[in-house]
Amino acid sequence: ICALLFTSLYILCHFVITHFKKHTDFTAVHDDEDAAVNRIALGLCTFTLAVALGAVLLLPFSIISNEVLLRFPHNYYIQWLSGSLVHGLWNLVFLFSNLSLVFLMPFAYFFTESEGFAGSKKGIMARVYETLVVLLLLTLLVLGMVWVASAIVGNDAASRQSLYDLWEYYLPYLYSCISLFGVLLLLLCTPFGLSTMFTVTGKLLVKPRLLEDLDEQLSCTTLEEAAVFRRI
Repeated sequence: ICALLFTSLYILCHFVITHFKKHTDFTAVHDDEDAAVNRIALGLCTFTLAVALGAVLLLPFSIISNEVLLRFPHNYYIQWLSGSLVHGLWNLVFLFSNLSLVFLMPFAYFFTESEGFAGSKKGIMARVYETLVVLLLLTLLVLGMVWVASAIVGNDAASRQSLYDLWEYYLPYLYSCISLFGVLLLLLCTPFGLSTMFTVTGKLLVKPRLLEDLDEQLSCTTLEEAAVFRRI
């Protein structure tokens, strides 16, 4: 069931991304290497978007499945909507969200920008090696900055020991912090988006003329006509 749900989301996200994706320069050139890189990056971005869409739809799915089970408790065909399924979906979404956030999206970005090391043999694997090295250096840089910040804030054994609990301690908080920033960005951008939408709609639609005074318009038109005759 999880595989079917994710496959459906992946196909939907693939159509969405291919619909809005801009045609890059190397798509017009018949270059097998660049085309393969483009397909791999597209697959990684589609996977990440499918995981994000699954995270968004997981709470409504949980509520709807609970209501359906309460409405039809003895129906044989909906017994697959169990608590273990929802719990498993939550765990999978949390795992793949952290994987996409920490590894897949940076890998897709650096992979499209990579060209292989100087002097090495050109190909897909050369780009993969360069991308992995860049990701490793970026990880070391981030961990070094976190270590320095932890030493400045609290230079004790407990704070240094907490740095080793990366998977159990920091990743849940990282996921929560990024979700919080996303919600704040949504709250910040939604009013501007609504105002822009109403502005564009007001420009496209014809405003009603129910409250206009026709006699005043006729008198203005008559005065304009008289002024034109005088000029002639």
